[in-house]
Amino acid sequence: MDNIVIGVEGLVGSGKTSSCKELLNYVPNSIFLQGGNLYRGIVFALISSGIDLEHLKESIKYTDIKLIMEKLKITLSVEDRDTVIYIDGKKVDEVDLQSAKNSLAVSEICNVADNQSFYLFARNIIQHFKEKYNVIVSGRDLMKIYPDLDYHFFFTASLEERIRKKSLQYEGNIDLLELRENIITRDNLHRSAGFYKKYDKTIVVDVTDCKTVLESTQKVFRYINIKSTCVNKK
Repeated sequence: MDNIVIGVEGLVGSGKTSSCKELLNYVPNSIFLQGGNLYRGIVFALISSGIDLEHLKESIKYTDIKLIMEKLKITLSVEDRDTVIYIDGKKVDEVDLQSAKNSLAVSEICNVADNQSFYLFARNIIQHFKEKYNVIVSGRDLMKIYPDLDYHFFFTASLEERIRKKSLQYEGNIDLLELRENIITRDNLHRSAGFYKKYDKTIVVDVTDCKTVLESTQKVFRYINIKSTCVNKK
């Protein structure tokens, strides 16, 4: 049977990444492509180079994101079934990629940048890995990047629950009011860019009442064809 591609999008802080990683335990011969992390790596590299964010937002309107990636030598690798980002041969720490500052900058940049060739690049990556694996991919605009998704999930949760989850991710090292504003701002940026669009095949999964990552993942997994994918049902 052909390999499948499972796309996972959702509101900021709804637990997409954690559930995708847990889903690896349910889907045989699977890998997790964090599309968002590749974009995070690009923005992290740009900001680390000393470029002012406001200047970057203005200039990037006319810049090909894929060309920036090549110029900064940003590459994606899959290690232990998960996505790892390298900049000029050096592995980027997940903490740096997921920081509140970098996350907000990513939301602002992807809202104005020319993403077309980047989307084509991402589509080719997914297709390449699909030849050998079942692919679980998270990110934004996944239906535009890969219209042939076998499943398209959209995670939603209450604002309070998303604040709680994000605060755990930052291990409490962030002001909750600041975190709230960060999430609201990113939500608004994503909506204005059309990243929260639902399609005919989109399955909306509300994880507000899920107490654990396992619960969220099982809520997703019940929609997936068990005969073709189930290997390690917990």
